[in-house]
Amino acid sequence: MKGLLLLCLLPLLGGQRSSACPHLCSCHGSEVDCSSRSLTSSSLPTSFPVGTTSLRLHDNRLTRLPNGLLDDLTSRPVSLHGNPWECDCGVLYLRAWLLRQPAGLTSHLGVNCSSPPGLRGRLVVYLTEKEVLESCHYWYCDLALASQVCLFVFVLVQAALLVVLIVFLRRFERLSREARRTTEESFTAGESARENEYAPLNDGGK
Repeated sequence: MKGLLLLCLLPLLGGQRSSACPHLCSCHGSEVDCSSRSLTSSSLPTSFPVGTTSLRLHDNRLTRLPNGLLDDLTSRPVSLHGNPWECDCGVLYLRAWLLRQPAGLTSHLGVNCSSPPGLRGRLVVYLTEKEVLESCHYWYCDLALASQVCLFVFVLVQAALLVVLIVFLRRFERLSREARRTTEESFTAGESARENEYAPLNDGGK
């Protein structure tokens, strides 16, 4: 019964934000400093302490942010500059969050695109929806090209296996013919030998 109750409470407990300082970051009161820690999008903390009033994420290796990560920090100073942001479909959340920030905050400064080449150096907050969608198409083109290459390699491997199978079947057929011919020759030789053995007996009977 207790185990069942614990299982029911796990989703509620998992949805609550912790007040502990995130791993790899330092906290001073309500200020959280995760800057210059070589953080990537995969090693970034999944949440920040309740009541965080200032967050530093600059000078890392972030390329995108998980959806919802900064929802509780709207209107709060967050430093995001010095990261190699990839301005493809994954930048939509960051762009939307920056657009919701009050004009007096400078969180958008230094948040520049690192890729694709056509948007390199552009401020994320000033990207138009059309440009973001086109960058998604750019990413899709790369994915489509990679898929075509993989398909081509797969077809080549299948063709090579087919050739090997054909060669093996032909060799097996040749060996089968040779074995059948050898068996027939052996059977014929045996019949001839038996006939030669019975021939003197037949002559003697006469």
